Amino acid sequence: MDTPAIPLIPLDKRFRGFLPVVIDIETAGFNPKKNALLEIAAVIVEFNSNSELEITERYTTHVIPFKNAELDEAALKFNGIDPHHPFRMAIDEKDALHMLFKPIKEAVKRNNCTRAILVGHNPAFDISFLNAAIQRTQIKRSPFHPFSTFDTATLGGLVYQQTVLAKMAQTAGLDWDNEKAHSALYDAEKTAELFCMIVNRWKQLESIGS
Repeated sequence: MDTPAIPLIPLDKRFRGFLPVVIDIETAGFNPKKNALLEIAAVIVEFNSNSELEITERYTTHVIPFKNAELDEAALKFNGIDPHHPFRMAIDEKDALHMLFKPIKEAVKRNNCTRAILVGHNPAFDISFLNAAIQRTQIKRSPFHPFSTFDTATLGGLVYQQTVLAKMAQTAGLDWDNEKAHSALYDAEKTAELFCMIVNRWKQLESIGS
């Protein structure tokens, strides 16, 4: 995992006091209360010394299905995850959330932000599974806003005329590896790269306009 530096330019004034954190979740179905959360990745973005948004930290973990969770075979075939593979190195849901939330809370604090905001590609899916896991594990202090999100599918439709993540990445000039897609960390990193590109592009347009 990355070792973050102290930000030269905190993010508290840029996103109304929210710290953007890209989340991608791989699951065993579409029902957040019944289907297991299997893999989760978090990518933190911050300003560099040129006031450009960039990736500063990456975290990911495999997750043990919660008790009595349903596993949809079609979903498992799609994401290629074997929940019972002996080398998954998966951890309990509560431990996984604590592991991810700790550095996110630290990033929120060092950027003088009030909380994190989930950035995702069609994030209604990710935040529904995240909130269901928080409720199941009875975690009291989530760093995330419970319902507000930034959607890169919408932003990508505006900027690149594409809403599919792979097509957006290719249109933006990023490399895309279909073999790595549907890994939580890979998808989160690509989503984060696109989010940073869009925010930085907007900043450039503002500069031209002024």
